Amino acid sequence: MDRKTHYDSILDRSKRIMWQDDCYMDLQSTSSLSSQAETDDVGWIQHHQDQLQRFTTTSFLEEMLTHLKKVDVLSLAEENKIKEAGRLHDQVTALTTIFTGKDTQGSDVLRGFIESSSSQVAKLIINYENMVKEHKEVLLRRYEQYKDRDSVSCSKLNISSRSLLLVDGLSDLQQKEHDLMQVGATRGGKRTHLRQLGLTKFLEPMTRVSFPPRVSLTVGVAGIGKTTWVRHFIRQWSRGAICADISFVLPFTFCELNALDKLSAERLIKMAFPHLTDPSLVLSSSCRTLLILDGLDEFRCTLNFSDAAPCSDPKKEVSIDDLITNIIRGNLLPDVAVWVTSRPGVASFIPGGLVDRVTEIPGFSPEDIQIFLNHHFSERDFASKIWAHLESHKTMMVMCYIPCICWIVADTLLYIMQSETESLPKTCTELYAHFCCMKAEVGEPRGREPVKMEQLHGSNRKLLANLGKLAFYGLLKHKYTFSEQDLRAYGVDLLLTQSSLGAGVLLRVESIIYTTYRFTHLTLQEFLGATFYHVSSKRAIFDLFSESTMSWPKIGFQNHFRSVFQHSQQAEDGHLDVFVRFLTGLLCPVALKPLSGLLTIGKDDGNQKAWAAGFLQGLLVSGGAVVSLRSVNLAYCLQELQHTELLRSVEEDLRLGSLAGKLTRAHCVVLGYLLHVSPHCSKQTNLTGSLNYATVKCLLPQLLYCTHLRLENNHFKDDVMELLGSLLSAKDCHIQKISLAENAIGNKGAKALSRALLVNRTLISLNLRNNNISSKGAKFLAEALKMNQVLVSINFQNNGIEEEGAQALAEVLQCNRKLVSLNIRKNTIGAGGAKRIADALRTNQTLTKLILCSNQLGDKGTIALAEALKFNHTLLSLQLQSNSISNRGMTALTKALQQNRGLVSLKPMLFRTPSTCSCRKLTYLSPSLSFHSLQWNFIKSTATKALAHALLSNVTLQLLDLQENAIGNEGVIFLAEALKTNSSLRTLCLQGVSAGTNGAIAMADALMSNQTLQTLDLRGNTVGMKGAKALANALKSNRSLKSLNLQENSLGMDGAIFIATALKGNHQLTYINLQGNGVGESGAKVISDAIRTNAPGCVVDI
Repeated sequence: MDRKTHYDSILDRSKRIMWQDDCYMDLQSTSSLSSQAETDDVGWIQHHQDQLQRFTTTSFLEEMLTHLKKVDVLSLAEENKIKEAGRLHDQVTALTTIFTGKDTQGSDVLRGFIESSSSQVAKLIINYENMVKEHKEVLLRRYEQYKDRDSVSCSKLNISSRSLLLVDGLSDLQQKEHDLMQVGATRGGKRTHLRQLGLTKFLEPMTRVSFPPRVSLTVGVAGIGKTTWVRHFIRQWSRGAICADISFVLPFTFCELNALDKLSAERLIKMAFPHLTDPSLVLSSSCRTLLILDGLDEFRCTLNFSDAAPCSDPKKEVSIDDLITNIIRGNLLPDVAVWVTSRPGVASFIPGGLVDRVTEIPGFSPEDIQIFLNHHFSERDFASKIWAHLESHKTMMVMCYIPCICWIVADTLLYIMQSETESLPKTCTELYAHFCCMKAEVGEPRGREPVKMEQLHGSNRKLLANLGKLAFYGLLKHKYTFSEQDLRAYGVDLLLTQSSLGAGVLLRVESIIYTTYRFTHLTLQEFLGATFYHVSSKRAIFDLFSESTMSWPKIGFQNHFRSVFQHSQQAEDGHLDVFVRFLTGLLCPVALKPLSGLLTIGKDDGNQKAWAAGFLQGLLVSGGAVVSLRSVNLAYCLQELQHTELLRSVEEDLRLGSLAGKLTRAHCVVLGYLLHVSPHCSKQTNLTGSLNYATVKCLLPQLLYCTHLRLENNHFKDDVMELLGSLLSAKDCHIQKISLAENAIGNKGAKALSRALLVNRTLISLNLRNNNISSKGAKFLAEALKMNQVLVSINFQNNGIEEEGAQALAEVLQCNRKLVSLNIRKNTIGAGGAKRIADALRTNQTLTKLILCSNQLGDKGTIALAEALKFNHTLLSLQLQSNSISNRGMTALTKALQQNRGLVSLKPMLFRTPSTCSCRKLTYLSPSLSFHSLQWNFIKSTATKALAHALLSNVTLQLLDLQENAIGNEGVIFLAEALKTNSSLRTLCLQGVSAGTNGAIAMADALMSNQTLQTLDLRGNTVGMKGAKALANALKSNRSLKSLNLQENSLGMDGAIFIATALKGNHQLTYINLQGNGVGESGAKVISDAIRTNAPGCVVDI
């Protein structure tokens, strides 16, 4: 009898022993326990179902089946059923289904086999769930303490509502320049990016057929929030909110790794996460594990990917730099995903081929800065005052792109405003001096007398001096994190680091491995380093750039000042740029004043500032032929010194457009600086009529970072285009719009430009109006446009491209899927060119604006375009003015418009002989046409009747221009009748149409009922006093008309007064023109005063 039958027989009421209750109870209890055991066995399988399916390998499944057959709990038929299930996942499902339905003996055997196995698969099946749960709890406890520091209470600025930018590698600017120079050169603008990625997506495949990235790199300047993003990700993952497919997240900071020397990968994990007793399980290919390495720029070692000794054994001990190198390279832990964060410059040391995905953390936009200020500083209009100050000091505004600096700037400005004793700082040096003063709670506290130097506690002065020395020599070594041993070596008292000043400028970061210190922000380290150099250079007799006294004697502040600029100008990575800005700024007494109680400063007679200004201006002149960012930094130094005469002079010339002939090298350097900070360059940089070949060559590196560049009327020839071609080809190019109109660019210049367009990824608008491109140049550009997938607008106006060039552009329209606007006005393409364009329009689905004015198209070209319009429904605007189009061409266009569903603007002006018949055709206006211009076409009243009839049914036409057509009173009356019904027309132009009093009376009658017309132009007619009176009565009831032009209409004094008095009841009219109506000077004043009284919001020309 099997066990199940035995248990059932015991529980059968007819078979139980009635006279022995204790025995019955024992038997029942035993049965209950056995039943529970059976349930537990089956429940164990169901509980571990996911792990069985996830971790079971083919070989482990074979081992299980072999064992189960051996102990006779799996039949041959059941084995075949499992193997025939198909994929491994399905086979495991079949196995668990079979054993869930079996008795407990089978389940016991399966469970026993797995629990007794020593394989990694078995351990994962048994322990995975508990391991993950415990690991998440540990991480959550560790990182929850940073939640308040990381979070921003404003939901719009919180990380959960922001995205990373997926970018195509690192730019040259990011790899070679200081963080603040990167931000300044680009004005804090976002890089051109492929797409935005939230934290939930940034580790996922981009497409259904791609793989998740193994090595992801996230870059951002210091203070942008890299560590904040990492901690937020860890908290979200630990709560199960994101990336559920990731089994384990193992976060490390390079600050921690700096404390380690030689160890294995498994030992590293055991050390950081002691609760993970078997690291081999976490690192196995069965688990998806993410290793986070935060802050590569803080690593004391330089990763050497060419010479690092290969290592693939996770148990082998190697040096920490070789360990990290092998992990990133994939020799070690190849199945583990790696997420590295870093400042851009150091991130460039990782070979691009090893990185699968690069993302960038965007900073605050101007809108974000405003939101931040309004959310945190709403009291007493502080937010608006701070914003106004930032608007007038663009250097500070650009720095606020970095959230950490935004906090520093806002808090400091608030502190100064609350003190009500100091003016707001004009330079960054002055701002940081106030910040240190605020943290030390010295200077001039609110509501108290100024604190004298002798009353200050000496500990703050000593602390700041020692921190300055630590900061300076840290900068020289590219060292940004410090151990307790480092602090002691430079005399920093660890107890004082917990004081208000110490805690304000220095952060203590603790981890399970190591405790480190770093300055609140990199700029603060640079500022404190500058204070140390400023004080020390006045008494030092040796070069301060050498910590050893065994250096060449260097006596006097000026010698030390020269020395620091020599080092700064020679530094390829610009890591001393901001340091020298602060050092220069400290020579300004206004900036130094807040530090008077914190630094040991002697008296300054102002001579040093004047000397430094002359020294810096000398450096501006003496540089090389090309303005580099090192040179531009000199202009930043002049700004910090508050010696701004040259800066203001060049900015004024830039504003007035009078730079021509004035651009010496010094002026070019300052102009490079203004490209970063001047409000006149924020939206577009207008260098029209200012440059030549030499100045373009000089400014070339700085023009890279403009977004909208106007270089019109500079007499540029093909040699300049070679320079601009290299500019547009650069990986760092930010230019989105460039205008090269009114130059002398020929086909060779067009060829240089075409080469650039093959690789450029930013330019969306190109204006080549009035050059000498010719058909040959047009062909060069057309070849590039076939490949270019960025440019959306190009202007070839007046370049003599002729029919051959038009044919090349037609080929572009057949394959290019990005071009939206094409202007080839005044290029004599003729009917043949128009036919080529028309053929391309039949298949093109992207072009929305086409300008073909003054091209001698004639009727043949127009008919070809009309036929194309029957098939093309994406073109919205077509301009055909001055093309000798006759009645035949007009008829073809009007027929095409009956079938076209896309065109909203058609301007076929200056027909040779438009007739009543052709205008009658307009009765069938395109249902989408919204602008129609027929000025200067000799249209008469009969033709106007046809137009008016069309207006009765048309519901889209918004503008009708009939100026200088002799339609007379009769034509105006026809239109007036149509206006009583039409509800779409917004603008009606009837200038010089021979309309008189009767026409005006009819139009006035229409205005009584029409409630949509907003602009009515009746200039140059003979409305007269009676017509004016009728229009005045209409204005009393009309509530839609906003602009009325009655210039030169013989209104006389009485007619003008009628109009003026009518405005008392009309509050919609915002403009009225009564010029040239014979009212005289005194009458004009009376009428003007009356209109201002009756309608103060109305502008009157009289």
